[in-house]
Amino acid sequence: MFIGRTRELSVLRSLSASPRFEYLVLYGRRRVGKTTLLLQFMKTQPVIFYAAQAKNDALNLVDFSKAVHHHYDRAYYAPFSDWQAAFSYIGEQESERRTIVVIDEFPYIAETNPTIQSILQHTIDHRWKEKNIFLILCGSSVSFMQNDVMGSKSPLFGRSTAFLELKGFDYLESSLFFPTYDVSDKLLSYAILGGIPTYLQAFDPKKSIQSNIAERILRMGAFLNNEPQNLLKMEIRESAVYNAILEAIATGSSRLNEIAQKIKEEPTKCSKYLSVLMNLKIVERITPSGKKESSKRSLYTIADNCFQFWYRFIFPNRSYYELIGEERSALSIWQELSSYMGGVFEKICTEYLIRLAKGEKLPFIFHTIGRWWGGKKEVDIDILAFDKSHESALFADCEFRAKQFSLAEYHHFLNGTVAIKEPTHRYYYIFSTGGYTDEVTEQARVDGVTLVNLDDLFYL
Repeated sequence: MFIGRTRELSVLRSLSASPRFEYLVLYGRRRVGKTTLLLQFMKTQPVIFYAAQAKNDALNLVDFSKAVHHHYDRAYYAPFSDWQAAFSYIGEQESERRTIVVIDEFPYIAETNPTIQSILQHTIDHRWKEKNIFLILCGSSVSFMQNDVMGSKSPLFGRSTAFLELKGFDYLESSLFFPTYDVSDKLLSYAILGGIPTYLQAFDPKKSIQSNIAERILRMGAFLNNEPQNLLKMEIRESAVYNAILEAIATGSSRLNEIAQKIKEEPTKCSKYLSVLMNLKIVERITPSGKKESSKRSLYTIADNCFQFWYRFIFPNRSYYELIGEERSALSIWQELSSYMGGVFEKICTEYLIRLAKGEKLPFIFHTIGRWWGGKKEVDIDILAFDKSHESALFADCEFRAKQFSLAEYHHFLNGTVAIKEPTHRYYYIFSTGGYTDEVTEQARVDGVTLVNLDDLFYL
């Protein structure tokens, strides 16, 4: 079943309906659903579709030739002599219908043929620019697509008419994969799997989360049993240091020096490895909300929930889990999920506020949003959003637990926000999955503080 991607499909269909030449660069990390999106788009019209593979240039050209001949003639004659001949042949075909050319995993071709981009650039400039052609280049290597395909030094620079980075689903879109789960289990599933469609489809929505952990993650041979490790090996050669860094972050080390000390490596070396992980969209570097990206108070977090979960539970405990078995291991993980949910719940609440902002349901449109930490008393604010002038701010506290939010916690939260002195207009939100005491509910009504319950996250 195809879920979501309404906006992305609309972009593809709009470019397809254009009367002029269009060239879209589509990219996103592996497993995010690029090919699935393209296949859904292709259901409504004929397309020259070629998914490149990790093999030599000659064999990729042979397979591309088959796709071209099959599109026009429903038969295969012989491979084109070179890529220029293949592209020229496409441009020479006269048709009232729009010609759509999709090359999936384009980096595989570029790796073995450094001239392919120059050939395409020449083709676009001299043969396709005035034709009724829609070209889509798609790739999973985000850094390659951004730098080598769209970058200023690329022969194709300035030729694209649109670009689209496909990202993972947020918590609300991810919940559509589990229609029978209650709201709490929907959030827990997102915390374990993240917003990557391939991972979300790996769970059986008819079984409990604990059973899914046992059968779809812990069981030997299961797709998710070693998926983060396998994905990492696709992108890098030696994974030992990367594994150590990811485990360190997943188990609580967030500053560069902390990570370096934890894995017994020099900070400069760790910094280089972290840069690679950030390019792969696995790790992200965050600074206190409203501060410059160059801030020395930056932290590193794992951006992908599935990686965060796997390196928090599976990677450091694999031998132990194999010893006690899948069922007992799943129970052990289940009992620790509440403590794991803290950071993920902050992300979920942030995504909720972003959805409200897009629907113009917040007091102001924020310019930055994220965590904030610092001050003389080392205050930590779960979510702080500023408008562009820093005259308005939204403060939020996020608590994932069964216990009700107490009046003492309410005052502690409000007192902590005093550390941020800039904004004139201040708005307060509290997220509590356990609900609120009567005293908090009454005081929030008096103070104008917005209280968000678990169900509210799914009824915007």
